[in-house]
Amino acid sequence: MTKLEGRWILVTGASAGIGEACSRRFAESGANLILWARRLDRLEILATELRDRDGGEVEIRQVDVRDRDRVIREAADLVESGRVPDVLLNNAGLASGFDSIHEGDYADWDRMIDTNVKGLLNVTRELLPHMVARGTGHVVNIGSTAGHQVYPKGNVYNASKFAVKALTEGTNLDVAGTKVRVSSVDPGFVQTEFSRVRFHGDDERAEGVYEGFAPLTADDVADCVLFVVTRPPHVNVFDMILLPTAQRNVYVLDRDEPA
Repeated sequence: MTKLEGRWILVTGASAGIGEACSRRFAESGANLILWARRLDRLEILATELRDRDGGEVEIRQVDVRDRDRVIREAADLVESGRVPDVLLNNAGLASGFDSIHEGDYADWDRMIDTNVKGLLNVTRELLPHMVARGTGHVVNIGSTAGHQVYPKGNVYNASKFAVKALTEGTNLDVAGTKVRVSSVDPGFVQTEFSRVRFHGDDERAEGVYEGFAPLTADDVADCVLFVVTRPPHVNVFDMILLPTAQRNVYVLDRDEPA
């Protein structure tokens, strides 16, 4: 088992949802954290809580992974200060809009592609070379069942998560011969801010996504991520798919299941 005490872990999109839940799990395990997100106020609250509760180091930065120049500057600072992460959790991602491809919104498309694909690439490109040079490290990408099976009106979001799947596979091949591990954790329905963001703040529509069944929670996903990063160094969990019991694929969902 790989111990996390004293290790540095960078989490993108750490201010809410899966990123926040993973940050809590890592802190409980004794890791030092580097938390990046757009919402600095939320990061400040989380960092104070984790420092007081767990006693580890927690560094926060307001970073939008779409901003390549900012990512380059912040990554360079980590390298110069000797804090190349032992684990990089590429969690920042979102869905925006729910339209047929011929009715889609360009702004929604750009937001998803720039965050889910280019953002992941920006962060990985700046930090992975230093893991390779050091000879150790672990990159974990938060994918989705949407990267395995397409559903109506998911088009561009699906495409972005298929890209994450391909990038995980491709990165694994590119670091062959090193001790660097690359993994993906791909959840199905998880009740976070995801649907609220997708529906542009329509809370009623977002809540309807999870009616009639018990979805995964962010903590469920965090438990799986913790499992992945604590495997012995000779074990690489290539891809982990997790679903609520009510969900069997993107089409088969039992909404009569009691919560």
